[in-house]
Amino acid sequence: MYTFSRNGTLVAALLTTLSIAGCKGKDPTPAPEPQAAREVVSAEAKTAATQITADFLRTHITTFSSDEFEGRGPATAGDTKARDYLVDQLKQLGFEPGGADGNYQQTFDVVGVEARMPKQWTFAKDGKKASFKWWDQYIAGSGVQSDKASIKDAEVVFVGYGIQAPEYGWDDFKGQDLKGKVLLMLNNDPDWDPAMFAGNTRLYYGRWIYKYESAARQGAAGAIIIHTTPSAGYPFQVVQSSWSGEQVELPAGSEPRLQAKAWLTEDAARELVKLAGNDLDKLVESAKSKDFTPVSLGVKTSLDFTNKINRSTTANVYGVLKGSDPQLADEWVVYSAHHDHIGVGEPDATGDKIYNGAMDNASGVAEVLAIGKSFKAMPAAPRRSVMLLFVAAEEQGLLGSKYFAEHPTMPAGKIAANINYDSGNIWGRTKDVTYIGKGKSSLDATLEAVAATQDRVVKADQFPDRGSFYRSDQFNFAKIGVPALYFGSGTDFIGQPAGWGREQREKYEATSYHQQSDEINDSWNFDGMIEDAQLGFWTGLNIANADAMPTWVPGDEFEAARTKALQAAE
Repeated sequence: MYTFSRNGTLVAALLTTLSIAGCKGKDPTPAPEPQAAREVVSAEAKTAATQITADFLRTHITTFSSDEFEGRGPATAGDTKARDYLVDQLKQLGFEPGGADGNYQQTFDVVGVEARMPKQWTFAKDGKKASFKWWDQYIAGSGVQSDKASIKDAEVVFVGYGIQAPEYGWDDFKGQDLKGKVLLMLNNDPDWDPAMFAGNTRLYYGRWIYKYESAARQGAAGAIIIHTTPSAGYPFQVVQSSWSGEQVELPAGSEPRLQAKAWLTEDAARELVKLAGNDLDKLVESAKSKDFTPVSLGVKTSLDFTNKINRSTTANVYGVLKGSDPQLADEWVVYSAHHDHIGVGEPDATGDKIYNGAMDNASGVAEVLAIGKSFKAMPAAPRRSVMLLFVAAEEQGLLGSKYFAEHPTMPAGKIAANINYDSGNIWGRTKDVTYIGKGKSSLDATLEAVAATQDRVVKADQFPDRGSFYRSDQFNFAKIGVPALYFGSGTDFIGQPAGWGREQREKYEATSYHQQSDEINDSWNFDGMIEDAQLGFWTGLNIANADAMPTWVPGDEFEAARTKALQAAE
């Protein structure tokens, strides 16, 4: 518990805690104002934050999510137009190129794979068959970057959650030989025991990316995730829109790969399991134990399909504001927002083919641009340098941030923090703010101090079952050791009854998330988005001016990566 003076300054106890919690770093410049005497939000910072306005946000969101940008699908004409737009905005803001080569774009190769799946996928046992319809019952993509892919007469094996987690003494595979088989698995991770897998907080083990990676490590030919709305955190229509059409990946390396990565609806999965003479509910119950062993269903399947391969490029876009402290200017606060969306797909009931991605994530792009404008409005640059990073291909598996994390323009140990914006608050002001990643690093204290000046309460992820920390770009920063925070809108809306905010979020997920209907309209209220952007600006400013960099909480899953990164940067 921390205490604040009436004028919004943080007491010395907190600031001392922040200082000693920081990583080993350089001495500050001789004449800076003592850290314990600084205001959490100075008068200059408050004035600079007035650059964040509804008109500014609305203008950029309206433009960036317009049909002109064709849904900003990676490696498309709309993607190129979006990147050019961002470069122009960074120049107008006065941010310098982020690349050492004087370029505002970090270009990287991608491979587009459009799988042409059969209209039906058939499974057989003892002369009986079950066939599932493409789109309505199954969705699948290619796991290989080749013209053809094939699964031949493969046995289907139920593998529970498909998780190997030695720290929890959990192994769903039990050493069985699963090479060449098709693995049927549950979504999410075990969530009934707070002492196991963080309870109802979804970890990376519960993400679909992990599931397919895990199956590939077993040498499987394919993997099928059973979709339910509660276990996925979104309806099957999101799978349909996200997994149809061209799927963009980084070029394949030496990693193991599946032939096919698939989803089945729950009803289809029940029918498949029934064909095997089993009951899905009983299989699910058996999977809720460390003693679970894979269950062969005695069902076999084949799947042959062709792929249209498109080798192309996309790019992250970045601009920088160099720090004013000669000794700390080589350390960085990186703001991120993904600039891509799904692009053009199948028409909806109205005939609309364009996935405009207004909330996801034109809103985040606009917030980061507004934050950049606020930094430029300060009388002087902060002590550390600031980067505005707009990453590509987030919707395809966090590819742009993955590429940046693997090819950073500065050592990972020199990145003080990442602050990520993905899908802004479009419903109004809140008494709270959601901090996805709360409890993991010393960023908690900084954010709580700043939020208190807005009379707001910082809450941990209010939809923990969604696994949001592992679903957006801050995850790739965390993997290289960078303390990271991801803003989510609060749910306690001023002037609205209890539960209203949660209802709005769930309604959006059910009707507009990854759908053509994610478009800006007159109902949007920018007041909360403004406050969230100001909060991020002031938080980053505090990090940029602090004597020491943030740290992970001792024992956190990313602490070892940070230690390694700091040692490499010395």
